[in-house]
Amino acid sequence: MPVPRLRRISRFPEPAATGTVTIRATPADAYRVVSDPPVMIRLSEEAHRARWLGGATVAAVGARFRGHNRNGLRRWVTTCRITDAEPGRRFAYEVTAALGVPISRWQYDIAPTAEGCTVTETNWLRVPLWFIPFAVLITGVSDRIGINNANIGTTLRRLKQHLESPVPGSADSAADSTEHGGRRVG
Repeated sequence: MPVPRLRRISRFPEPAATGTVTIRATPADAYRVVSDPPVMIRLSEEAHRARWLGGATVAAVGARFRGHNRNGLRRWVTTCRITDAEPGRRFAYEVTAALGVPISRWQYDIAPTAEGCTVTETNWLRVPLWFIPFAVLITGVSDRIGINNANIGTTLRRLKQHLESPVPGSADSAADSTEHGGRRVG
């Protein structure tokens, strides 16, 4: 007698959440930030720590990193494998939970504009239907699509601020201070 296969959400049917921001920065600068998980976690809402695995130190297809996430008092860990690493253009990774359970795919698409670039962050849910109650219990989130949309908006606002803010002590920082009456803008 064959073992029944558990149904799961189709792999990457339609994006669950997405957002786009225009940034006064080069595509290369935007890629450098979005493709560095230990840097991106400072801009994220749920992720609070990331570290490279297996000797990886930079984004490359097949490289992995561990993500440490939180929601209030709840904590969980995921493993992420990079699927796309095209400098200045695209960075993407797939997320799995313990025992290799697929969770999601995150993708950052970068396109040049006249004054910088746009960054589009997209999320696809990949979680099997049987795992959803466990995911809700672990994360405390029953509306994953709504939360991911809100978190994408927050991350993209922070990315824009991070990339457009002058580095303290730089020529741009001094020019901004003079031009705007000594207050920092970004």
